[in-house]
Amino acid sequence: MSPLFLLCYITYTTFTSIIFSLLLAFRLLCRRVSAPAGGPNEKGNIVALYEGTVFHQRRHPVRNSFRLPARYALIDLNRPPYAPPNYLSADDARRVAKTNGPVFLLRIPASVGYERSPVNLYYCYDIQGSTTTLKKCIVEDMLGNWKLKVNEPGEILYAIISVQHPKLGNYFTASFTAKRVIYDSTTSDDLEAFFWLMPHKVSITAYWNALKLWWNNVPFYTHPRIENPTYREEAFQRDEKMQLICPAFGGINKANNNLRSGGKIDRCFMWKDAKWPWSYLIR
Repeated sequence: MSPLFLLCYITYTTFTSIIFSLLLAFRLLCRRVSAPAGGPNEKGNIVALYEGTVFHQRRHPVRNSFRLPARYALIDLNRPPYAPPNYLSADDARRVAKTNGPVFLLRIPASVGYERSPVNLYYCYDIQGSTTTLKKCIVEDMLGNWKLKVNEPGEILYAIISVQHPKLGNYFTASFTAKRVIYDSTTSDDLEAFFWLMPHKVSITAYWNALKLWWNNVPFYTHPRIENPTYREEAFQRDEKMQLICPAFGGINKANNNLRSGGKIDRCFMWKDAKWPWSYLIR
């Protein structure tokens, strides 16, 4: 049932993407023919556009790497329409990062009815007097023991993520290097054209490389819900233990030999159920 359902979803996504692409082309053509130059600013809370290259390198258990041209949008979460659905709000990000300034989200926007942004970065700034500085960068949708290195978004932007494994060591590295794009158009249709099929390209590249890994006998892991229905409760227990011993959460360390006081510490993660059709496939 699952392969058939997945095939139907791929067919549905392909059909809707074609329809939305034709409608987008029609709107762009009509505006080019009839609308005067200029017009209202419809960028909303997008403050910068970036174009560059995503690089993935897996060293163990099988070596595999690929490059992908990518386009990202930097979004000001303090400006309407604020955070996209199912993303952290500016207040949520400030609470986690313990900052008081603006918050910017780097993501791939949805395109022609399809959304896929594998890694989302929240740049959290702190304001002290007249100075605004980047204090912390939060990564969404990351699991495991990983390290992040970023710069403050400007004309050049980069982000490097390396993942550590207790047995395999530094087995995976991903990076995004990009330049800011000067994009004069201010309409939502032109922005839609700028990101046209970008999420689709990400998914096709990811699944193609997943197929290559499977072909090279890398094991496939099912969703933990299938093998362990209580995985969420166990994850909460591990989180409680981590908050007690990890210095980042105010736990015990050489410089702080006191347990955290009675108040409950805000968690640095939140559950987000998989969207359809994946929610159906892991039931």
